[in-house]
Amino acid sequence: MADILQAIDNIVKYIGDTSMEEFIADGMCYHAVVYNLMIIGEAANMLTFDFREEHPKTPWKEITGMRNFLVHDYHHVEEDIVWKAIQEDLPPLREQVIEYLKSSQ
Repeated sequence: MADILQAIDNIVKYIGDTSMEEFIADGMCYHAVVYNLMIIGEAANMLTFDFREEHPKTPWKEITGMRNFLVHDYHHVEEDIVWKAIQEDLPPLREQVIEYLKSSQ
């Protein structure tokens, strides 16, 4: 779970206050972010079925599906989908992961 939080924090650090256009234009940043999104999906996939079932507010299937899409259909990835995931999906996921980490201590 800590690796999910680390990957999210990496993405936040890489993005900073850049615009979508700046993000897409910076190939190194874009690929670093996509790599960290893949880490998030892979780490989510490694969680036990029971854990995922006990925490249904987190969209585990969508998270692992994004990882699979980025890995297997990389040539069809649209930058706006990546940007939307960063802007809309990562903030609540980060809060949920922090909550899960606190409750496991």
